[in-house]
Amino acid sequence: MITRKSKREIEQMQKAADLLVLTHKEIAKMIRPGITTAEIDAFVEDFLRQHDAIPEQIGFNGYEYATCASVNDEICHGFPRDEKLNDGDIVTIDMVVNLHGGLADSAWTYAVGNVDDEGKRLMDVTLQSLYKGIEQAKAGNRIGDIGHAIQTYVEAEGFSVVRDFTGHGVGPTMHEDPLIPHFGKPGKGIRLKEGMAITIEPMVNEGTWQSKMDSNGWTARTVDKGRSAQYEHTLIITNGDPIVLTEQNR
Repeated sequence: MITRKSKREIEQMQKAADLLVLTHKEIAKMIRPGITTAEIDAFVEDFLRQHDAIPEQIGFNGYEYATCASVNDEICHGFPRDEKLNDGDIVTIDMVVNLHGGLADSAWTYAVGNVDDEGKRLMDVTLQSLYKGIEQAKAGNRIGDIGHAIQTYVEAEGFSVVRDFTGHGVGPTMHEDPLIPHFGKPGKGIRLKEGMAITIEPMVNEGTWQSKMDSNGWTARTVDKGRSAQYEHTLIITNGDPIVLTEQNR
């Protein structure tokens, strides 16, 4: 069931998003060769609880961590671990914050030390593709308009868009309808309506878009060992430009 958020609900989601943005900005200060994603995860859980928030991912279908931490060829849902990040890695940190019932969801890919030019370009194209999708996220447009804008941009740059994982509605729980694919045809799919809360979160690969699952049942990675990047925002649909709750450049 697709819900449309009230003014009060949007205000509470914005408070959760503000805390999530602050958390990502703290993570950005921590990212360096030698740190572990387990250390980052421990920081996130402690930081959120200090601010009276709940790391919503803990306990979701048995998931044990406050964050997902996906390194290099891991597309999404990587487990935080004690292995040190190396110079030249890229790492995506994804989290969902619950602040007094308001939810916000955002992932960000970080460069660890000195990343090569192609890695930087992968990250840049992925981030730009997110905003290409956001441009189409307005009342009256359809879900396919979002996916088409992302797919055509990414493929023109020589990368591929993951098809096995999508954006989604958010609130009152972490994953709600509708699904938001990052590929598709314009004018197709559910029509967007004012007050809908969704995530757009393109995952973009250096090589082919296909993924495979690790034995842990959670972590997806590229089949050809190419790197993958992801950026995600939570937004509210309006009759004009969407409200990007998790925007970091306010």
